[in-house]
Amino acid sequence: MEEDILHHLDLGTKTHNLPAVFGDIKLRNTNTFMFYIQFVCVGGSPNRMRAFAQFMHKQLGLAGNGEDLADICAGMDRYTMYRAGPVLSISHGMGIPSISVMLHELIKLLHHAKCRDVTIIRIGTSGGLGIKPGTVVITDTAVDSSFKPRFEQVVLDDVVVQSTELDKDLAKELLACSKEISDFPALISHTMCAYDFYEAAVVCVALLDRLEGDQIRAPHEVLWEYQQWPQCLIAAFIRKHLRLCSPAGNKLFSTN
Repeated sequence: MEEDILHHLDLGTKTHNLPAVFGDIKLRNTNTFMFYIQFVCVGGSPNRMRAFAQFMHKQLGLAGNGEDLADICAGMDRYTMYRAGPVLSISHGMGIPSISVMLHELIKLLHHAKCRDVTIIRIGTSGGLGIKPGTVVITDTAVDSSFKPRFEQVVLDDVVVQSTELDKDLAKELLACSKEISDFPALISHTMCAYDFYEAAVVCVALLDRLEGDQIRAPHEVLWEYQQWPQCLIAAFIRKHLRLCSPAGNKLFSTN
């Protein structure tokens, strides 16, 4: 292909030097270089993913305060994308079509940028069934509304069925990381991906137990704190892989 235009990300192989944009970066006060993107974290909310990128910027000890991180997709209004060293933080909006378009162009982007062995994790919120609110759920399998581990898609008049079994080893590693953080409970479970409320997350926090109702009654400050927990877990996981010490404080935001 002479040129690949990643329209919804406002990127392209002719307009951008993708290996350079997503290439190596040096950690502050160290001789350590992070080569290319190693982790991609996606979530629905643009503001949440910007805040997560700023959080990771501090967690990884990168130069500057991270407040002025640039939106790589600023030329379009579909998605937002921020880089914090070896971590990409991307919003995907709500719904299967929105995340599908983003993932399609993201995978091509990583290919053109010559990134290899990238770990992609979705972080967010969900409802729960028999799960205490505030529990971080690490998904090992996403199921459809019929409780089957599959995703059906029509391609050129053919129904293509793809498995939604996720990386079991990654789930176990995330659960092990959660044991080192005493702030919240965590467990491995299945997550339902439905067309009316999409939450096929690898790591999400349950906002309510739907066996007790569908109304989210927790105060705003409690929900705000819940949303920090999956991000703190992912930060710990990434630091562990990069062999970095934990910085003082794990909180994303103050709830005062």
